Amino acid sequence: MPAVPRSALLLLPLLGFMVLTYLVPFLGILRWSVTLPEPGFGQYQTALTDPLVLAVFLRTFRTCAVVTLVTVVASYMITLLWVRGTPMQRLVVEFCILIPFWISVLTRAFGWLALLSTKGIINTWLQTTGILSEPLTMVRNEFGVIVGMVHFLIPFAAFPLASAMRTVDERVLLAARGMGASRARVFTQVFVPMTAPGVLGAALVVFVFALGFFVTPAILGGGRSVMAAELVYLRIFQSPNWGLGAAISVILMLGVGGLLALLMRQVRPAGTR
Repeated sequence: MPAVPRSALLLLPLLGFMVLTYLVPFLGILRWSVTLPEPGFGQYQTALTDPLVLAVFLRTFRTCAVVTLVTVVASYMITLLWVRGTPMQRLVVEFCILIPFWISVLTRAFGWLALLSTKGIINTWLQTTGILSEPLTMVRNEFGVIVGMVHFLIPFAAFPLASAMRTVDERVLLAARGMGASRARVFTQVFVPMTAPGVLGAALVVFVFALGFFVTPAILGGGRSVMAAELVYLRIFQSPNWGLGAAISVILMLGVGGLLALLMRQVRPAGTR
């Protein structure tokens, strides 16, 4: 029998940790979804036909799509400055990207609540200066949720975009300029297509992260913009229906798994496909 490579042995602790912390709990959730309150697939039928659950799924995917679009566009501009800006610009952008990693998601959510609420800093300033007579409603709705999620996810989109931008051959851009193309044409027809894999990777990473958001929508949505993860919490802890909550979790998990499989297929080097 051939000897087991040492690299495979080094992976065993990680695989064991993944099995204990992810696979075993997921199998428990899967069991709940088909046994509570009675055996069968009734909870999946409810999850796929209940108007309330379908509305939450629709809101979740709509919010995640908007968040993904805004995050990727904003991250592309920020990363472009990070990769191709002056040394000072790169340093400032790098700090702006890295500092959010040191702040908890809970702190950031409450920070946005202090900024965007009807008596928050922004509304108070707009009313004090006479720009507005009535405060804007920027929290306890989808707008506040989107703002908080975009702020949290921009750094996660910046890294795959930066990786793609750094692989662009500068000689190709110079050749396009030498052939008479304007800067705008070089950017739209040469640079952007060459960074398309990074854009796709960033979009998938952001969308997968956004699907499982709980704290930010719960705080900034104020219960009026419930997403799938919050609905699972409500069904398990507040209006006990563990079977339905487990079924929603499994559906969400399968969706995330499918997106991750697509991501791995796209980021795998071409020679190994």
